[in-house]
Amino acid sequence: MPHPLGTTPSKIIAVHLNYRSRAAERGRVPEQPSYFLKPPSSLVGSGDPVHRPRGCELLAFEGEIALVVGRRAHRVAPQDGWSHVAYVTAANDAGVYDLRHADLGSNLRSKGADGFTPIGPRLLDARRLDPSALRLRTWVNGELVQDDTTDTLLFPFGDLIADLSRLVTLEPGDVILTGTPAGASVVSPGDTVEVEAGDGTVSTGRLRNPIAEAGHDLEAWGAMPRAGQGERAAAWGSAYEPEPVLDKRIEQGLRGIAVATLSAQLRKRGLVQSSIDGVRPTRPGDKMVGVAHTLRYLPLREDLFMRYGNGMNAQKRAIEELRPGQILVMDARRDTTAGTLGDILALRALRRGAAGVVTDGALRDSAAVTALELPVYCGGTHPSVLGRRHVPWDTGIPIACGGALVQPGDLLVGDADGVVVIDPSLAEELIADSAEQELQERFITEQVQAGRSVDGLYPLGPDWQGPYEQWRVRHAQQGETP
Repeated sequence: MPHPLGTTPSKIIAVHLNYRSRAAERGRVPEQPSYFLKPPSSLVGSGDPVHRPRGCELLAFEGEIALVVGRRAHRVAPQDGWSHVAYVTAANDAGVYDLRHADLGSNLRSKGADGFTPIGPRLLDARRLDPSALRLRTWVNGELVQDDTTDTLLFPFGDLIADLSRLVTLEPGDVILTGTPAGASVVSPGDTVEVEAGDGTVSTGRLRNPIAEAGHDLEAWGAMPRAGQGERAAAWGSAYEPEPVLDKRIEQGLRGIAVATLSAQLRKRGLVQSSIDGVRPTRPGDKMVGVAHTLRYLPLREDLFMRYGNGMNAQKRAIEELRPGQILVMDARRDTTAGTLGDILALRALRRGAAGVVTDGALRDSAAVTALELPVYCGGTHPSVLGRRHVPWDTGIPIACGGALVQPGDLLVGDADGVVVIDPSLAEELIADSAEQELQERFITEQVQAGRSVDGLYPLGPDWQGPYEQWRVRHAQQGETP
């Protein structure tokens, strides 16, 4: 069916990254918005099929909110940007990653093909909408896969209008695709994608487009489809990050040090609030080392749970944002009367490459979670779901977990004794000093086993410094690692 604009816009402008959840999924947060153009010929309406070119495997959907310009905008201020928007509707910024190499940066062939910009089915009057209170949802074959709200935008709609109009005049009827949240992925012929936008009172209705195979071969005189590891990771929604989140040398160094030793070294530096208190491991024999990715729960409020707790909520987004080597750290206010993680999401975290999970709330499905090869630390166990006590609220912010302040990017180390939080800038000196402390403690242990008194020996006093140095040299000469 025809798209709802009625006329052909002079241009379609699309934003690369604009939702916090998508930026976290991609592993980067832009300082300023960036854009690309889509041809007006790519527009179609609800019900029209999106055709995957033959030879391509990576046709991706991206549910988005589309803005339709109502008044000419040229050098407008951010506070005036929204007044130039006439309508809001739903959109699917479709594209094939197999052809991204052909026009890298411009996305012309990968996202500009005929039919690759479905919009509709209804236009909502922008004057009756709060631009910061809209909700965007996407379904694939009836399953909700994207659910986010415009209060999480990196660049609000008015700012986009102002930024673009500094250099580009926006004409009435122009369309701006405002970015996609986490959850965009690959679809195949036979699938159906639906996108809806609204504010809970009014809705665009569901933009519904079946996915089909193109009825002809792609002519061979231009760039042909090509898909490697990077294209597949990006298309499927994985964070493609060639560099590890934690230097291997630091990881190995911390892995070889007991949490009790690290706690003592942190105390020597005046850091006495570095332990996450009240959490115990489901697998005491496992060692956990990784980089913090945070999730915050707030107390349950039933009217807000409908908005923040359902669909692709912050809990699920936090799981999908995980990158290999990260530890999901949850602030549940030490309330262990409701679960904050179960077996399915724990399995998904493991598949995302998580190095562990820490929650000062409760764990449900504890036997199944314990069976996974995933270090998990929790404040207790409880059979209920989070909706009994918690609302998943936001991710990637400083939180309090077990009485400790945890920032995204902090290092966490856990063993049978518990979990400590480490500023990354301290890691190297902690490794060196902890290794020396553990070396001294091994010497002391040998002396105690031989019947020596701990007086002057533990901690190592001046009378024992000479014997310790001799012991250390002897072990080094024998090629042993004390």
